[in-house]
Amino acid sequence: MQRINIGCGQTSTKGWVNFDNSFSLRLSKIPFAPGVLYKLRILESSQYQFVKFARENDIRYGDATKGLPSQSESCDVVYSSHMLEHLDRAGANRFLKEVYRVLRPGGIIRVVVPDIKKQIEQYNQSGDADAFIEETHMCVTRPVTLAQKIKLLLVGTRHHQWMYDGNSLSKLTQQHGFVEAKILPPGKTGIPEPGALDLQERSDESVYVEAKKPIG
Repeated sequence: MQRINIGCGQTSTKGWVNFDNSFSLRLSKIPFAPGVLYKLRILESSQYQFVKFARENDIRYGDATKGLPSQSESCDVVYSSHMLEHLDRAGANRFLKEVYRVLRPGGIIRVVVPDIKKQIEQYNQSGDADAFIEETHMCVTRPVTLAQKIKLLLVGTRHHQWMYDGNSLSKLTQQHGFVEAKILPPGKTGIPEPGALDLQERSDESVYVEAKKPIG
């Protein structure tokens, strides 16, 4: 089976093809550059750690909004966790179009995102509007220092561009031709032989949706 994990970050899946398009991954291919940028405080500690992680693991560069280095109808499963929310609606549409291209008929897409429904429920219980807004990660801090401005120029923003619940995510997959969209509880999947895939990744904050590319 050909199975790919898009936007894997530091949660790459053994036995799968793992793609990421982060600035840190690209830096990992350039000797000395990560250390220099880390000392200049342009790279955060987590980004610097990812550079080292990427060098030690087989993570490939791939941007599903621009085109993956995979042939059409070559994959059985596409998985993406906590990546889609970082794309605006146009980017999300390009991502799903590309996933549809690389999946074989009958192939499965599994998408995991922060669940805005859970966040709203938490707000309704706490009444803490500040905590709710902070939890959405949709606010961008205005750069003040030179290092912050350079970081924004090089890395871009890492905040969330859109939020989903299970119904809206299912609807989005269906708009791109996928069928049998289902909201699944943590630990459940329709993927045959998921192997080392974490089926409960960030379960306290996430919603899980799977759908299929139609056959014929």
